[in-house]
Parts: sequence; C-alpha cells; structure tokens
Amino acid sequence: MIESLLVANRGEIARRIIRTAKRLNIRTIAVHSEPDADLPFVREADEAVCIGPANPAQSYRNTEAILAAAKATGAQAIHPGYGFLSENAAFARTVEANGLVWIGPGADAITAMGDKINARNLMAAAGVPVASGTAEPVADVDAAIEAAAGIGYPIMVKAAAGGGGMGMGVAADEAALRTEFGKVQAFAERMFGDGSVLLERYFPRVRHVEVQILGLADGRVIALSERECSVQRRNQKLVEEAPSPAITPELRERMKAAAVKAGEAVNYRNAGTVECLLDPATGEFFFLEMNTRLQVEHPITELIHGIDLVEQQLRIASGLAVNFDVDRETTGHAIELRVNAEDPKRFLPGPGKVVTWVEPAGEGVRVDSGYTEGNTVTPFYDSLLAKLVLFGADRADALAKARQAVAGFRIEGPKNNLPFFAELLENGEFVSGDYDTGIVPRMKG
Repeated sequence: MIESLLVANRGEIARRIIRTAKRLNIRTIAVHSEPDADLPFVREADEAVCIGPANPAQSYRNTEAILAAAKATGAQAIHPGYGFLSENAAFARTVEANGLVWIGPGADAITAMGDKINARNLMAAAGVPVASGTAEPVADVDAAIEAAAGIGYPIMVKAAAGGGGMGMGVAADEAALRTEFGKVQAFAERMFGDGSVLLERYFPRVRHVEVQILGLADGRVIALSERECSVQRRNQKLVEEAPSPAITPELRERMKAAAVKAGEAVNYRNAGTVECLLDPATGEFFFLEMNTRLQVEHPITELIHGIDLVEQQLRIASGLAVNFDVDRETTGHAIELRVNAEDPKRFLPGPGKVVTWVEPAGEGVRVDSGYTEGNTVTPFYDSLLAKLVLFGADRADALAKARQAVAGFRIEGPKNNLPFFAELLENGEFVSGDYDTGIVPRMKG
C-alpha cells in the first residue's frame, strides 16, 4: 500500500478521501487555493500546500503547482477526486512520468472514453447497446439535418468532448436543430476547445441508470450494483438511489454484463462508472458515457455493498487485491441528496458565509460535507455543500430517514436546496419509484 497521498481536489471529496487515507495510516497532503485555506479538508490533512489563487486554472487545474507540491512533500501518489483534473489524460500521464502513482484508470482509457464519438463506436464494437446516432462528428448544420432525417426526431445534440451533462441540447424539428447545433457547437468550442458535435436518438421519457465498475489489479473487470440518477436539473444530478426502483434482477444482470464489456474494451483499471439511458416503456438500455473516475454518488454503492470504494481505489493502484467479496449480495436501500448552495426554486447559485451548520445524525444517516460553521462558500467552484446519504432496510425506510434528516439539517447563510428535497420526498411520483428525468421540470411547472 502507498504510504503518502496528495489529494488534488477540494471540499467534500478531498475531505472524504483524506478520511479513508488516514484510517489506512496513509500520510495525507492537501493542496488548496487561497480562498479555501480555512476549509475543513485543509485542516484535516497531515500537510497542506497553497497552490494558487481562486481561479481553478491557477490552482486546482494547475498541473505544475500540484506536481511541485507533490515533490516538495514527498507524496507517493495523487488522487484527483472528481472534476478538475480527474479525467485529464495528459495529467495522468505526467503524474506517472514523474514517478508517482495515479489513483485512477490509465491515460489511454481516459482518452478513449473522453471523446463521446470514439467511446460510442468502441462500445458498439464491444457489443454494448448504443442508441441510434452518428458514428462520426457531423461536419455542419446541413449534414446534421441530413443525419437527423435518418435517425428521426426528437434529436439529442451533444458535444463530443463534453461530459457530466454539459454541452447538450434537444431538437424536436429541423428549425430547432439549426438553433441547437449552433449553440452546442459554440459551447463546446468555448468550454472544451473542440466543437465536434454528434447526434443521437432522444427519448422523451427516459431514466438515467449507471453501473459502478472496478478494474482490478489482476486485470479483471467487475461490476457492482447500479444507481438511479434520474432526478436532475439542467442534466445535472440532484438525487441518486441504489438499487434503482426500475431495475428487475434480469435487467440488472444484463446491465452489469454490458458494463463489464465496456470496461474490458479499454483495459479499465480502478473505479469507473458506465452510464446508461433506460427506456422504461421497453426495458431497453443504451450506453451514454463512461466516467473514468470516482463518482459524486459513490456513497450509496458503498452502503448497500458494505465497502469503502476509496480504499479499493487505493488498493488497486497499489497493485493489491480488493478486500471484499465481489459476489456478495447487496443489502438495504440508499439515497443520496446533493445539498447545494443554490436557491430551491430556480437552482441558481447562492454563495455566502455559513452562519449556522447543524448536521442531522442517527442510524443510517451519513453526511459527507465540505463546509462547517464559519466557512465561506465562494462563487469560484461547484455549489456542492454536502451529500446527505441515507441507508435503510428498504426504500420506504430510506425515504422516511431522508425526510427526517432533511428536516433536521440546518444551514443558514448561503442559499440551499433543502426545501426542494422536502418537496421531492413528498412527491407522489418520486415516492412511487416510477419517475424519469423529467420529474424536476414537472415539479417546477
């Protein structure tokens, strides 16, 4: 096992990784921007290095500063968390070229799955179901219109280099396609430096279901359970649960088998997630993308499997076998609520100083937080404040615990979306388990 670890991230996920590393007696190094100096993750690490100002390009995306901090502190390995540099193949290569251990998949796998067109074609060749769409980038809007005629409307317009719900639009007809194509292309060029666009069949009613995989040190790829991620705003997840209320045992086995094929196709190592769209009307599922990193929602998988995924990441990267029964059945039901610094109506960011922070507690209640009382939530980074995770004997029990925990979570200062969760947990569609990715827009009318 590695003996020292630099965490190239911030907030909740940095704190989460540090917690596991310390339990394993691994020395931890935090890197932080100037405005993050007082956050809990900085205080809880064994060492901390300031790597630059607020702008992520000058701090959390500053590869030179991060590598210099690793060298200065004698770190053996780097864990990138999620976001920032976690899916940056060039950074992964540079880390390893500098003699450090990269806690994640190989750079080749990151590259292969980072381009959505390449990933889609790789998955199709591996026998993983993909939705009908373009196998190559469409050259211009006229080519897009011609392709759409063969696929059929409505059409999903996607940035090939995008991910995490960014760079997507839906077109119901030719006029809308002309508009959305231009918007997505311009966004992709601005955000990713790559304006390549692909088209895919769009499902008006669809569920977002993903499968956790682990590429083991011995070369095998295994699939754990699935997660339901259909409660979203602007294609960004708000609530996840495991297991999915929509999945039958037979469908679960098919999805897990497809996820293993996906991992094997790129010789995957470490933790990753195969995201799929599920048509609830037919039971068909289609590959959406692979996230070549640890997911925000990993705690719900940990709870129903009784494992620590960060520990497994560290073991795999160290060349060790995982230390749990890979064939063990899951137990119970877990729900994660992403508590964000945003208003609960329009979901617009609402940073500010945390005046009151009182976390709920009790059996089956877990809070993975990035802040505490007295900290300031700045506008420079993602709005995630904490992940409120509930574990129950079954879904009804987990929902009951979620309602109680939401009522008991007090945050004053920055805006927060706890009132939205209180509303969602009483929503008949959500409570029934028969919901889809349109639930939040329907709630907001």
